[in-house]
Amino acid sequence: MPPHRARRIPEATVARLPVYLQILVEQTELGVESISSDGLAELGGVNAAKVRKDLSYLGSYGTRGVGYEVDYLVYQIRRELGLDHDWPVVIVGAGNLGQALAGYGGFNDRGFPVAGIVDIDDAKVDTLVGGVRVRPMSELSQIVASRNVSIGVVATPPASAQDAADRLVKAGVTSILNFAPVLLSVPVGVTVRKVDMAVELQILSYHEQRRASAAAAGTGGQLHAVPDEGRRGVSA
Repeated sequence: MPPHRARRIPEATVARLPVYLQILVEQTELGVESISSDGLAELGGVNAAKVRKDLSYLGSYGTRGVGYEVDYLVYQIRRELGLDHDWPVVIVGAGNLGQALAGYGGFNDRGFPVAGIVDIDDAKVDTLVGGVRVRPMSELSQIVASRNVSIGVVATPPASAQDAADRLVKAGVTSILNFAPVLLSVPVGVTVRKVDMAVELQILSYHEQRRASAAAAGTGGQLHAVPDEGRRGVSA
C-alpha cells in the first residue's frame, strides 16, 4: 500500500476530489496537458490554497510555473478514490427511483456496475430493469457474496428504508447510499451517505432568494459564484 494512503484525508477534501476529477477529465478531452491550482480553483469554485491543500493529501504538489500534469492528476485521484477497479453495487427497491438508478448508464461508465436489484414485491420480481433482472429480497445475500458487493443503494419508500439497510448490513455490505428521506441506523464500521433532494432544492432556493433580494436592491442580481458543492452537485 502506498505510504500516502496511511494518512487520513478530511471528509471535505474527499467530497471535492470527484469534482476535481470531473473537471480534469473534461480538460483532458479538450487536449489540456497541464493546469495550475488557480485554473482548477476557478473551474471548481474554490480558492487556490484549498486546491493545493487538497491535492497535497495525494502527494501531488505541482511544478512552479507549470502547474499539475492533468493525466497524472487524474490517475492519482482515481487511485485515491478506489476507481482503479470496479465496485459492483446492489440496489434495494425496484420502484420508479430504483428503475431510474438502474437505467443510469453513468454508474457502469464510472466503475459502479449494477450487480443486482432486489425487491419484496412479487409483481416486480423477474422483470428487467436497465438490463438487470429483479430478484427477490431473499436472494440479496447470494448476490452480495457471489459478486463481491460492498456498496448497497437504498431506493425504497421511507417506511422500508431501515429494513433495507438492515438486510444490506446482514448480507455483508459495508457502504450504503441512501435515497430515502430518513436517517438510517447502522453498526459502527458501516458508512452511509444520504442523498436528500429536498435539501438540495432548499439550498437552490436560498440562492434564488439571494438573487431576488439583490435584484430588488438594484444590484441586478450579481452575486459571487456558488462554491464547488453547489456548482457541481456534490454533497460534502
